[in-house]
Amino acid sequence: MPSRRKQVTYSQRPNHAARSAHARGERQFRTYDTSYIRPKQSKAPIIVSIVLLVVVLGGLAWGGVTLFNSCSGPAVELLGEGEEATVEVAEGAGAQAIGQQLVEKRLVASASEFTRRVNDLGVDSQLKPGTYTFAGGTGLDGIIRALQAGPETNALTIPEGYKLADIAQAVADHTEGRISAEDFSAAASDASAYAGDYAFLESAGSNSLEGFLFPKTYDIADDATADSVIRAMLDQFQAETASLDWSYAEGQGLSIYDAVNLASIVEKEASGDALIRAQVAAVFYNRLATDGEPSYGYLQSDATTAYEVGHDRSADEVHADTPYSTYSNPGLPPTPICSPSLGSLEAVCAPDADALGRYYFFYFEGENYYFSETHEEHQSTFS
Repeated sequence: MPSRRKQVTYSQRPNHAARSAHARGERQFRTYDTSYIRPKQSKAPIIVSIVLLVVVLGGLAWGGVTLFNSCSGPAVELLGEGEEATVEVAEGAGAQAIGQQLVEKRLVASASEFTRRVNDLGVDSQLKPGTYTFAGGTGLDGIIRALQAGPETNALTIPEGYKLADIAQAVADHTEGRISAEDFSAAASDASAYAGDYAFLESAGSNSLEGFLFPKTYDIADDATADSVIRAMLDQFQAETASLDWSYAEGQGLSIYDAVNLASIVEKEASGDALIRAQVAAVFYNRLATDGEPSYGYLQSDATTAYEVGHDRSADEVHADTPYSTYSNPGLPPTPICSPSLGSLEAVCAPDADALGRYYFFYFEGENYYFSETHEEHQSTFS
């Protein structure tokens, strides 16, 4: 609301001083502010003053910059072509901290210049931590683009569900044969060689490390060996499974080796959905606990035969009397059939409670799974 203007009233009567003068018969004079009628002055002195002020301020600014530069030391001599420097960018480091490192490594002349360019591009939150190597002469934008992309790594990704043979070949391909598939497979052929350092291998005996080479992305150093790569994968298995509770599996008479074996079958038979994994694990537990006809007491997993024959199995192959046929043999196959994901290991440690003791059959079409309690019900789903 606008403020109310104070109303001023002007009296027709003279004020006290005027009245006194009038009473004395003195002549009254009015005075006027004549500043508005002063003669025009030339603008030249004003312009000159402004110019002088600008010159003085400019001189002071130049002096300040000179003083700052003289206090901050000589100009940075940047790396030349053919030279390079390594920069470690810590987690959470901002542009200012990174810029200071770049100055120290003689890659940029000014941390503030680097920060200003990062801010102009709006990419401060996109600079990734890691180890970078920059060549001398790399421009600001080139350095910033590299920091956005992240450090180059000699990374090898092992997908979930890979067999030992697949992993050995992936390592060979990644190292361009420096670590051959044969050497890797030989190093991973006897779990007892590593059991002293990894307690979870105690029940694996002299079997291979199939199932324990954890699927993950690994940085493979140029001087890596088959042994060092295997140990990195076993370290990862140990870290990933540290919080798992194996008590349910052990309560069903399974060792950790057996549980990994069962998880490898779940990995091949179930989708990535956690509930489906847990339900499939429950079906296999139900079958392992049943003594009776093969329709209920055998695992009947096509995946175990596919592992053995090395290709998509045929009907004759799954029913053949071979070690990995879970149609012809009760119980688990001789070894795990792949490296299971953490999700499949979790399903074996905690199968779906509603499916335990209930479902003995399942089949799937794409991502859709159907579970049945009896063989007759299972057969009817196909008719």
